[in-house]
Amino acid sequence: MTDIVVVGSLNVDVVVPLDELPAVGQTVLSAADHSRAGGGKGANQAVAAARLGRSVAMVGAVGEDPEGEWLTGLLAAEGVDTSAVLRAPRPTGQAIVLVTADGDSTIAVSSGANMWLAPEHLRPYADLIGDAAAVLLQQEVDAAVVAAVVAAARGLVVVNPAPARPIDAETLARVDVLVPNRGELAALAGAAVPAGGGTGDVAALATMARSLGTRGPVVVTLGVDGALVVTADREHLVPAERVDAVDATGAGDTFCAALADALLDGAAIEDAARWASRAAAVTVTRPGAMASAPRRAEVLTVG
Repeated sequence: MTDIVVVGSLNVDVVVPLDELPAVGQTVLSAADHSRAGGGKGANQAVAAARLGRSVAMVGAVGEDPEGEWLTGLLAAEGVDTSAVLRAPRPTGQAIVLVTADGDSTIAVSSGANMWLAPEHLRPYADLIGDAAAVLLQQEVDAAVVAAVVAAARGLVVVNPAPARPIDAETLARVDVLVPNRGELAALAGAAVPAGGGTGDVAALATMARSLGTRGPVVVTLGVDGALVVTADREHLVPAERVDAVDATGAGDTFCAALADALLDGAAIEDAARWASRAAAVTVTRPGAMASAPRRAEVLTVG
């Protein structure tokens, strides 16, 4: 049995450092070199779970191109089983990230092979998905894929509804743990993001979380304000660890992987969220997404 099967996206991130972001129609030159890195929320979460010591399999798609070969090689080097990463007649997904020294960024994503993946492609992997102790999903693949995997999974189902888009009620009812941020929660609930910000909007967030009809808790990630655990009868705020943050990219993906990791160890949801916050705290202290995911020994030093 595989500990965690991640079904989701694999992207090549091309990062271009700039002094300022271009306006519409403007060309901005950069003296700094661009860089290439592994990314995609699915791949990030798979690597994060593997670095925590879990056996991990990735289900997704890349193109029949050198980028796809390079990307699957990155995951394999981290110990992730990539035998269920399909080769699609579409280019490997790419994210073009324009970023300034102040941390402002603009990101354009070409989904490519990620959106080629369809429910029929999952049939040879029904046992892999069904037998996994936990299945971890996001929304950078087609909604029909997410619904099919949730229906097929027999283990713990953890869904990170990012980027924000609707999820049908039948699928939500089969989710064991939902992990949205504020904006994603509001989008799922069909409500406005609470105007208060900080931790003053706990009641509003809890009401929205309970309206979704999941069969288990909702863990709302709040960035520097921590995470809000919402169950049927209570809410509990888990504070964020205080660290010197460098780059928040990938922190949410690490949080989701670490949450699933702790729950598989039998932790209560509040304790699992605390462990996930510690893992995310390590991630934000260094640049990058996939590359910044911590090893278990590093998380143990936090707090």
